[in-house]
Order: sequence, then structure tokens, then C-alpha cells
Amino acid sequence: MPKTPVSPTRLDVAGELLTLLRDTTTEPRPDTRLEALTLAVAADLPVLLWGEPGIGKTAALNQLAASLDLPLTTVIASVHEPSDFSGLPVIGDDPARQGVPMAPPDWAVRLVRAGRGLLFLDELSTAPPAVQAALLRLVLERRIGALRLPPGVRIVAAANPRSSAADGWELSPPLANRFVHLQWAHDHEVVVRGLAGTWPRATLPRLDPALLTEAVAFARRAVCEFLTARPTLVHRLPSGEARRGGAWPSPRSWDMTLSLIAFATAADVSREVLSLLVRGTVGDGPGLELLAAMDRMDLPDPEVLLADPARAELPERGDLRQASLDAVVAAVNARPERARWDAAWALLVRALETGAPDLVVAPATALAGLRREDWDVPEAVERLAGAVSLSRRADRAADRAAESAPLAGQGAR
Repeated sequence: MPKTPVSPTRLDVAGELLTLLRDTTTEPRPDTRLEALTLAVAADLPVLLWGEPGIGKTAALNQLAASLDLPLTTVIASVHEPSDFSGLPVIGDDPARQGVPMAPPDWAVRLVRAGRGLLFLDELSTAPPAVQAALLRLVLERRIGALRLPPGVRIVAAANPRSSAADGWELSPPLANRFVHLQWAHDHEVVVRGLAGTWPRATLPRLDPALLTEAVAFARRAVCEFLTARPTLVHRLPSGEARRGGAWPSPRSWDMTLSLIAFATAADVSREVLSLLVRGTVGDGPGLELLAAMDRMDLPDPEVLLADPARAELPERGDLRQASLDAVVAAVNARPERARWDAAWALLVRALETGAPDLVVAPATALAGLRREDWDVPEAVERLAGAVSLSRRADRAADRAAESAPLAGQGAR
């Protein structure tokens, strides 16, 4: 006898609809925050995502684990006891001889058996101080009881600001200083496209094998030269409790910064990504100072520019170009010779032809002041005179407009 077909239940139909809703795809899409996250994960540094509830921190971690083909283990720190991270004592047959080992939780055992994975510590800012203290060894040493997590396991955490966290706590300074802090925010276009069925795909950065040695050397030079010039920033614990729970400079966080610069250099990431990572490790102030110092490291040697001004390669960015031209004038001032003075004028002409005219005004004025009585004015000065004159007229017009603005306001009253 033929079997009577079973009609789908209402829950079966609901399940089909849920399956269709969850059927989404991914695409490669530029995303600065996601790129910074994947670079820190590749560098094997613990990352802490800060953001308001519901903006997609957990979804980003799920998508990251899927993209990197890493099993995801989620642990909500606030619902655990300190012993869940430090290990539970297990008494054996002869504790006086063998001691009392600290047994790890089941999720840690699964990670060790897998040999790889993404450990996601969610709701970190709702964990009480005792649990935060127990997490210190896990985050820094990768130890849970007597167990050590394998190198293939990466650690990422998420937290809400205290103002929006349920029974939130400030992060303790020792725990905060072990993380790369990334501020997580939603992108309108990403959300809209994701709700339409396509989310951005996280991929590990492509490190150029030929750049590894050079990247490490550059990172060491950048950090060491900066801290030599700014020794007070080697360790600076913020005074406010809230700021202590974020990124701040210490020998530990500078070591993390060095690793991130090396990875960013080998992967040739954008300045925006590097800025997020550096500021998220040592704080905004020290991070921005370091980035500015790294920019100056990339400036061309003024002696090289003076040696062949016709073929000199000047930086594209206006601030770096201005700094390069100022350095050339300083070099001529340090060793004033007629040939070097002429070469500097030729370089200013090249800067005028390849960039914004206003950038040559200050260097040209300073260079003119270095002229000796027996030095003839080079022809290059004539080519610069128009730009300098125009810039000065524009400045005077702006000054006059600023002076007349208060008077106009008084007349209106």
C-alpha cells in the first residue's frame, strides 16, 4: 500500500522560512575596522571590541570565524565564577604527594583537542572584578588551570560601555592593558547591503614574504626612536578610572604596537587601519604622536633632493611635502653654498609644478633670507615670484575680511 504523504506542519513551514532568511552570502568589501580586527588576529594579539549593544559585534565575530574556518567558542564572562577560568581543584588519590591539580572547563578542553579556534569572551564589561582578575592569566599566558591553549587559538572579546552595560564595571587596568582596543560602530551601507543578503567577508592579510625582515626592522626603529625621544611615554597610567579601562602606554602595550606595525608593514595596509591599531593599543595621544614620527621617518633625505632637484620625488601629502621642503632649507642653512642654494630654488620650482603653490611660500621666503651678497638671484626665483605674490595677496585679503567681519556685525545691530 502506498504511504500517505505527510503534510508539513506549521513549524516545518516556519523552519523553511527561517532557512531562507539565514541564507546569506559574503563579498570582499573594504572595511577599515574589519581589516584592523583581522590583522590583530593574525598577529595573535587579544582584541577587545567596544560598542553599543546591537551594532553587530557578535555577528562580526561569527562571520570572522566562518571566514577564517575557525571553530568559534563563545564564553560569556559575566555568568562564570573565577574558578571557571583559574581551574577547579580536583583531589586525587594522594594529594600530599601529587598535589591538587586545577581542572580546566570543558570548553577549554575542546579548544585544545581541536588545536585551533576563536575564543570569544563576550560581555567582558559586565564581569565583576574577581572574574576579571581570573581572566588575566587566560588573556596573557593562554592558561586555564593546568591547561595551555595551543598557538592556533585566537582571543577576541567584546564589551559595552559602562553607561550601556547591564550592571557594568570598568575594566581593571591590568586586564585592559592586555588588549588591542577597537571601537566598533555600524556602517549604514554595510548594514543595508547585509540585510539585503550580502555581508562583507573577513580575510587574513596577505603578508609579503620578501618584506618580513624589513618590516620587523622598520617597526623596531619606529618604536625605539620614538620612545628614545619621548621617554615619559614608556609607561603612563591614566589618572581617571574610565581611561584606565582602555588603551594606555606601557612596555607591554608598546611591544604589542611593535608587532602590529611589523604586520601592517608586511601587509601594506592603509594608514587608517594602522592608526586604529596603534591608537587602540597605546591610546590616542601617544598613538598619534608615534604616527607623526613614522611619517617623518618616510621623508626623503634633503641631501638626496639637493643632489638632483630635477628628478626629485617629493611626498604627495601636503604636510609631508611641506616638511620635506623645510628640511631642504634647513640643510642649506646648515651648509650654505651657492650651488646648494641654487639647487634648493630648482627644487622649489619642481614642487610648484607638481603640487599646491601655497606650500612653497614659506620655504621660498626662508630660502631668500639665506642669500649672500655675492650670490646672483637665480632665474628660478622669477618662476616662483608669481605664486608667492598671489599667496600673499590672498592672505592679506583674508586678513581684511576677518577685520571687517566684527564691524559688519556692529553695523547690523
